Amino acid sequence: MTRLTGTALRLTVFIGENDTWHRKPLYSEIVHRAHAAGLAGASVFRGVEGFGATSRIHTSRLLSLSEDLPVAIVVVDTEERVRAFLPQLDELVRDGLVVLDACEVVRYVGRGDETGETDTKGKNSL
Repeated sequence: MTRLTGTALRLTVFIGENDTWHRKPLYSEIVHRAHAAGLAGASVFRGVEGFGATSRIHTSRLLSLSEDLPVAIVVVDTEERVRAFLPQLDELVRDGLVVLDACEVVRYVGRGDETGETDTKGKNSL
C-alpha cells in the first residue's frame, strides 16, 4: 500500500473518449500502465462538453450527441514517480493535453487501511 502525504504532483491527461491504443480505450491503457508503474492511484472522468486543439466542440446534449466526449485521467503521486511515468505518456498520447500541477495530499487512505484490512480487489481510486 502506497502511503502518500504532503507535497505531491498531480498529472492530468485530457484526451478524447474514442482515442485508442491497440484497439483498447486509451484511458484504460493509461490507467493500467499507471497501476503497473506502482503509482498511488488513477481516476478517469468523462466530460459532458469540451473542445481541444481542433476547436471542435464535443457535447453530450441530446440534439448534438457526440461519440467522442472529453476524458480526463488524473494521477497523484510524488514528483519523482510521476515524472518517471511521463515517457510512457509520450508514447501513448498523440492528440491531447498533459498537465502537471503541484499539490498537497491531506489524506490518502484506502478502504480498510484504518482497521488493518486490505482491499485486494484493486478497486480503490483517488
